[in-house]
Amino acid sequence: MARVKFLCDADRCIECNACVTACKNEHEVPWGINRRRVVTINDGKPGERSVSMACMHCTDAPCAAVCPVSCFYTTADGVVLHSKDLCIGCGYCFYACPFGAPQYPKVGNFGSRGKMDKCTYCAGGPEADSTPAEYAKYGANRLAEGKLPICAEMCSTKSLLAGDGAIIAEIYKERVMKRGYGSGMWGWKTAYADSPTG
Repeated sequence: MARVKFLCDADRCIECNACVTACKNEHEVPWGINRRRVVTINDGKPGERSVSMACMHCTDAPCAAVCPVSCFYTTADGVVLHSKDLCIGCGYCFYACPFGAPQYPKVGNFGSRGKMDKCTYCAGGPEADSTPAEYAKYGANRLAEGKLPICAEMCSTKSLLAGDGAIIAEIYKERVMKRGYGSGMWGWKTAYADSPTG
């Protein structure tokens, strides 16, 4: 199987939040939880950039490294998922993640905030594919249906790319060659420890 990845081309993001809305609708994510969010860097200043952020499904996931109950696991195609049945809600993954992806579903004191929630790359969870139990805990399993994550599919400017890492790298290389610079890439080196432009 191909290694799946995300890439956000900040030179194309227009901060429309279509990715955020699509994710919430597809997975019926509860109020107050955003598995994906758009962050603006240098807001109102020269060089302002908007970036669509979520779990990048890292090659060497720091969330998995710090989890005391080993609830994180990586699928054959590189998607980093977690088991809500094993999760104890300690929050170590929240602090370890460079992208701020894992989050508590509730506000409250330690132990009352619930089990962590994060982007699933639209790949569901450890339950059987496309079952009501899987949907209730993790949302839709679009990968099992042969589809890409809904956030990337709904991105009107194609700033947010998802899929086979080699294909995404090639698309980004073509963009860099066409516009003459490559400063728009965000998160790739941190998550995957390589460069899509070679």
